[in-house]
Amino acid sequence: MMRPLLTVLFLAAAPALAQNITFGGVKADTSQPVEVAADNLSVNQSDGSATFTGNVVIGQGEMRLAADTVTVEYSEGGQNRIRSLHARGNVTLVSGPDAAEAAEAVYDVETGNVTMTGQVVLTQGQNVLTGNNMTVNLETGTAQVQGRVRSILQSGAN
Repeated sequence: MMRPLLTVLFLAAAPALAQNITFGGVKADTSQPVEVAADNLSVNQSDGSATFTGNVVIGQGEMRLAADTVTVEYSEGGQNRIRSLHARGNVTLVSGPDAAEAAEAVYDVETGNVTMTGQVVLTQGQNVLTGNNMTVNLETGTAQVQGRVRSILQSGAN
């Protein structure tokens, strides 16, 4: 039995180096409502934010975002429209067959961009990509990874 050949690609040049990739077998439908589930919720009336803590899971269409804490910022005019979500602690983003982990993530709901920071690890099947930052556009299903990018690609050989 032949073992799969492991191809390691190091893109370790300057932190400005970036790698464009696809993210999610299915594009997320950013027009879908955002659903948030958590153990606790505290609302700050003075700044119009809400903070969810404990087993936070956010869903929108096929996309799932999980974290220890998520702060929701609402658009001007009340709590009818979410402007952004700021996730902190054990952040995981799943879309289709792809999953990414990071220390923090900010989801700009209006643009459909998720920016993940802090030791980002992207898993696509058996392939792994790491970097300092990753920005995912959920409408197009594309992502850009920046800062000390490293790829581990599995070949199809048996």
